[in-house]
Parts: sequence; structure tokens; C-alpha cells
Amino acid sequence: MAFILETVVVTTDAAGVPHIAPYGLIADGDAWVLAPFRPSPAIANLSENPFAVASSPRDVRVIAGCVTGRRDWPTEPADHVPGRRLSSEYAHAHLELAVDGVVEDAQRPRFRCRVVETVAVTAWPGYNRAQNAVLEAAILSTRLSMLPPEKVATEIAYLSIAIEKTAGPAEREAWGWIIDRIEAHNSRTHNNAAG
Repeated sequence: MAFILETVVVTTDAAGVPHIAPYGLIADGDAWVLAPFRPSPAIANLSENPFAVASSPRDVRVIAGCVTGRRDWPTEPADHVPGRRLSSEYAHAHLELAVDGVVEDAQRPRFRCRVVETVAVTAWPGYNRAQNAVLEAAILSTRLSMLPPEKVATEIAYLSIAIEKTAGPAEREAWGWIIDRIEAHNSRTHNNAAG
């Protein structure tokens, strides 16, 4: 298995309009592979403007927000590639990337990107279990239609321990967004089964 770095990636279309989404970048030597599933605005953006900026968010609400429909996070112009990056107030660091090659695929094309520049924005304070729990729950919430409800419930019960013990206000808010998404999915699934 490859090393995967969880990031928030900003791609832009030819007009400079940004699309913000969380992606796991796949390590490939000294490069990174971005592999969005179709359909994705990121695929169209990378075709029009083959650059991206991957940020290490300092606030897990950015990741939780993106997977729950809250994508309006502030961006700033990138320093070394034509595009935008997550605002400095929300990022510890970012990688400015240029697409070097594409492996086309009907479901998930793979964009191999070289690092143009690595920028540290602020010191990284270290690990927090609640932030990790939010990240894992956010990923889990994108797979609700693929997993049995019992598996989701078991995972959420375990992850909630870290929230209860180590979360600050931002992590609790992000957790609430994800739980709302899971409950809405479960309600729709139940109503469809009953109807």
C-alpha cells in the first residue's frame, strides 16, 4: 500500500474559479498522485489548468465542511503556480503542484504531480486525537452507501471516544456536521426502505 497524505486541494478552472475538496494524495517517489473519482470538478479543472495546491489544514472544519456541503472556505493566490490555495488562516503548509502526466481511467483518472514549491505557513503543533477522529469520520461519511449501517455505527461509537476526551470547540462543531450527514443518510435509507 502507498503512503497517502490527507489534504485539502484547490484546483481552478481556466477563469480562475476555485474548487476546494479533501483528497488523499498518493506518494509516488518525489511526486504525488491526485486521483479524483468521476464526476468531479477537479478533473475538469486540471484539464483546463494543470496545477493544484494541496494544503495541510489547521482546522478540521475545512475537511468536515467540504464533505458536508460547506465548501466556501477562503482562498488566496498561489505563490508559484497559476491557481489558488487555502487561506493561510486555515493552513499549516501547502504543496504547489504541477501535473506532469495523466493516466486516464473511466472511474478515477490519476494525475501525477511534481512539487513546484513547499510552503510552511505556521508551525505544526502536533497530533490531536479528536482531529484524527473527525478526519476518519469525514472519510467514513463519504462511504455510507458502500458500508453496512452496523459498521458505520461501530466506527462512529469508537471515534466518539476521542471527541469526548480531547475535542475543542472546532472539533465538536466539525463532528456535529458529520453526525448530521450520517443521520440524514440513515433517515433517507430508512424512509426509502419503508416506502
